[in-house]
Amino acid sequence: MRLHEAPSPNARRVHIFMAEKGIDCPRVTVDIRAGENIQAEYLGKNPAGRVPVLELDDGSFLAESVAICRYLDWMQPEPRLFGAPGIEAATIEMWNRRAELNFMANVAAAFRNITGFFQDRETCVKEWGEVAANAASRFVGMFDAQLAKTEYLAGDHFSIADITFVVAWDFARRVKVVPLPDAPNVARWHSLIASRPSYKAE
Repeated sequence: MRLHEAPSPNARRVHIFMAEKGIDCPRVTVDIRAGENIQAEYLGKNPAGRVPVLELDDGSFLAESVAICRYLDWMQPEPRLFGAPGIEAATIEMWNRRAELNFMANVAAAFRNITGFFQDRETCVKEWGEVAANAASRFVGMFDAQLAKTEYLAGDHFSIADITFVVAWDFARRVKVVPLPDAPNVARWHSLIASRPSYKAE
């Protein structure tokens, strides 16, 4: 299999997941700045034009980073990053979706609309970006409150929820379009995640 990718939070999510699983594969760089991801050849792999895409050995393609991670979880069941069946898996799913929908998606919308990074191919609305930035900032309190009670985002064990939140948090800190409030429990958690070898996966 091969991973078609470009530098992005979603590609990093897959990198960290693969590192935790001890899985590696060849990488194919996609130049999204040049619009390679919206050309016919790439759209044949993923009609949504997003990265990353996992090319399987049978020639089929799997897109969307969480779907890719689920496939890798099936390939290599341990460690269980989506949790054991039942309440553990459901809790991880809940916090992963909260991290993605409430924080990661808002950070991405703020970045794209405020900076106009892709203004050559999409309509950017600065006011919408500012709304998204403020929403992301408001939701930090929810994560900080959870991390006051648990070591990891979804409980006592590292999971896909931690991967999603850490890549989104790091991206927010790097692009500086979201006002991040003081969050001591998130800071404690971030130090814990950053100590894992997989955090540095590329």
